[in-house]
Amino acid sequence: MRKKIIILSLVLGATFAANAQQKDGGITLKMVSEIENAQKKSAADKALFNAMASNNIDNLATNFANQRELDTYFSDETAKQSIHDQKQSGRCWMFTGMNVLRSRFAQMHNDTLSVEFSQAYLFFYDQLEKANLMLQGVVDNAKKPLDDIRLQFFFKNPINDGGTFCGIADLADKYGLVPMSVQPETYSAENTSRMARLVSSKLREYGLELRKMANDGKKPAAIKARKQEMLAQIYHMLTLTLGEPVKEFTYAFKNKDGKTVGEPKKYTPMSFYKEVVGDQLNGSFIMVMNDPRRPYYKTYEVEYDRHVYDGHNWKYVNLPMEDIEQMAIAAIKDGRKMYSSYDVGKQLDRKRGYCDVNNYDYGALFNTTFPMNKADRIATFDSGSTHAMTLTAVDLDENGQPKKWKVENSWGGSWGQQGCLIMTAEWFREYMFRLVVDKKYVPAKILEVEKQKPIMVMPEDPLFQMDE
Repeated sequence: MRKKIIILSLVLGATFAANAQQKDGGITLKMVSEIENAQKKSAADKALFNAMASNNIDNLATNFANQRELDTYFSDETAKQSIHDQKQSGRCWMFTGMNVLRSRFAQMHNDTLSVEFSQAYLFFYDQLEKANLMLQGVVDNAKKPLDDIRLQFFFKNPINDGGTFCGIADLADKYGLVPMSVQPETYSAENTSRMARLVSSKLREYGLELRKMANDGKKPAAIKARKQEMLAQIYHMLTLTLGEPVKEFTYAFKNKDGKTVGEPKKYTPMSFYKEVVGDQLNGSFIMVMNDPRRPYYKTYEVEYDRHVYDGHNWKYVNLPMEDIEQMAIAAIKDGRKMYSSYDVGKQLDRKRGYCDVNNYDYGALFNTTFPMNKADRIATFDSGSTHAMTLTAVDLDENGQPKKWKVENSWGGSWGQQGCLIMTAEWFREYMFRLVVDKKYVPAKILEVEKQKPIMVMPEDPLFQMDE
């Protein structure tokens, strides 16, 4: 009897397994066998496996014909400045934005004076403001179920160190700036992951508490008071990792040779900001993007994607690359550097600091093709803005069309082309996404588009991710 039960169990088990494999859409053993039989078994494939098993794929896919000496001449180039290093942090947007501001200050003084801004100072307030944005966002959406996409947006990434130039504008307009020598980098400013993980955990805990208070009918005043207590704890954690923000300091400007110019003067962060930047940044620029999925000459706004709760959502004018290029050329010809962002990891030759769509021939290596266009890559999360850099130079042909571009990066001065990156015009069109342009270089018709009521999009969109 026991033997019959065992045999019946084996038969039923095999039947269940067969049925499970036959479910529509699954991989059957027969399919696996057919796939295996369809594989090429040539000596070339065996050699390729041996090569790939012990080598970097990029090294094997390198297009040797594209390894010629780089042309480093640029017909139009802004003044050089020192290269910074964001280290193990996602603050490229801040380094890039500050590159633009210090370049503008030097240009205002005919390149006789220079200034270096403290990233650690503004990063402190960026993290505090993002903590408040998360907590208040949870309160605003407290009635929604916890698995609602908006609440998940806040709880999934309560805090981060990415951003865009809009963050520079809102934060600097509100808190001012200080020199780098006054508040230097700390370990946690340069290595943000552990600090961010601990602060995120605390914010998730606090978010659940505030959500419960709101759903239990607690008065808004009580919720606001409790939130302030929570932010005091976050403030304390930030002071221990990033340092107490400077409130007052004495500073003397230096020239390009590092020699002090004039007498030291007392400043607050806001008085220093007004002296080195002048008017408020907000309202002085527009942010443009190239998103071929959507209609051009339309303005888009990203809900809840901002650094400061009471600040500005990211707002973009969607334009063809030709328009973006002409504004960039006009600004560079006038000596102005610009905030710009890219999918920098695509076809990047790190050793040479060179971006060209022909740097690597992955198709030949794997005997296939990668035919998706820019719109398809964005729509499927295959490509999008990942890194901000400072656009500094363009090389124009005899017809005034760009042949190549150059950016200042924030990976240190020993990287690439002395801290810079050269991009071919074709690569620029495929993998450039955002540009921040002073309004003086923007044609009137585009300024009119920027005044349109924005089309609201959600932060989950593939293209609206923070630059890191």
